[in-house]
Amino acid sequence: MASEETRAVDTRTAMSPTERDTPTPVGASETTTLEKGPARAWATRLVVAGIVLSAVNLRPAITSLGALLEEVRDGLGMSGSVAGLLTSVPPLCFAVFGVMAPRLARRFGPAAVVCAGMAAIFAGLLIRPYAGGTAGFLAASALALMGIAVSNVLMPVIVKRWFPDRVGSMTGLYSMVLALGTSLPAAVTVPMTHALGGDWKLGLAVWAVLAAAAVVPWIPLVREGRERPAPAARSAKAQAKAPAQTPASASARAAEEQPPLRITRSRTAWALAVFFGLQATAAYITMGWMPQIFRDAGVSAGTAGLLLAVTMVMGVPLAFVIPRIATRLPHQGPIVLVLGVCGLAGYAGLYLAPAAGAWAWALLLGIANCAFPLALTMVGMRARSGPGVAQLSAFAQSTGYLISIPGPLLVGVLYQHSGGWGLPIALMAGLMVPQMVVGVLAGRDRTVEEEAAAR
Repeated sequence: MASEETRAVDTRTAMSPTERDTPTPVGASETTTLEKGPARAWATRLVVAGIVLSAVNLRPAITSLGALLEEVRDGLGMSGSVAGLLTSVPPLCFAVFGVMAPRLARRFGPAAVVCAGMAAIFAGLLIRPYAGGTAGFLAASALALMGIAVSNVLMPVIVKRWFPDRVGSMTGLYSMVLALGTSLPAAVTVPMTHALGGDWKLGLAVWAVLAAAAVVPWIPLVREGRERPAPAARSAKAQAKAPAQTPASASARAAEEQPPLRITRSRTAWALAVFFGLQATAAYITMGWMPQIFRDAGVSAGTAGLLLAVTMVMGVPLAFVIPRIATRLPHQGPIVLVLGVCGLAGYAGLYLAPAAGAWAWALLLGIANCAFPLALTMVGMRARSGPGVAQLSAFAQSTGYLISIPGPLLVGVLYQHSGGWGLPIALMAGLMVPQMVVGVLAGRDRTVEEEAAAR
């Protein structure tokens, strides 16, 4: 997969420093320069609407379930272990289906794949409450998560292709709406379920309406933005007619044609992959189990959902602040340690006084969860070239999501067999320690190209 991803044309040399700090999306291909004129104006507006509606749909399938997990368990007769398996499904789907997205985009075009992804989210959310049993619920959830996985990978690609001169601003819009789509379902799913008569099935299925709306803007764009053939596949006649390369494009092409890095030889790559996996483990445990921790401590279901929303919404401002600070530091270890200390303090609070200091613990865990934008920033800083960033991003994310799969499941098993939250919270705090260690190692001022060449 990594060799396919490195075929992307390196457009990073023409970017501003801020945009270069943003990791190249996995599977990103050469940027399509849009033609000027009214014929493209309507398409551009549709893409903006599609980006916004798609981003807001990339997390409700997860956080709406976390808010109603107790009702779902009771309604389907789930054990704690099975519920833990359910909370492990998102990273599993992201690891398995996300790697398929670049290949699908090359064949059908990114817009067509995102359109199909939104349709899969709609179908999965609509079917899963009424699938009739735990197996059907898991299968329908996997369908929705498959749509999220491919869209998750391709949305940054869409931004780069359609808005090559506004990557930073459009990525900021996308990130902000994504955080909103994470926090909103956590806050409103429980009160909305009560308003709909208390039926948890209807409370989960109603989010399919939002996913259906996200399909609409992409339908006229299905034939738009299909990727052009790779330069090597073009005819000699077409290449002869092509304009002469500039020095910048020639250097970009030379960087692209370098043999793929032996990324597994880099200690920094491994440290970054483990850091990504451990922060993802913490995030999915939080999204899947934190409302239940508060509810078992006597907090009402509605307030528990609001607390999860507070944790998730912390990513809106900090996702802008942390990368800016990180790019100004030669070593990102201090940021890793600050985030880790906030996480340890939050877990200690959950153990000692989960209800009394609930809002403080939610805030602290929200800060700790901002290790995600830090990890993405470090991916962009630990490689020199665009192809190197693509390889490092693919390696860190695919390996990281695989690492994160057992965590939520293990929390469910410990919760069921211990009858309380002491052991699960101890596990969460224990995982924060190696996260801080590998984060400090990944934050050192070096590149994977240097390490791969030296070994």
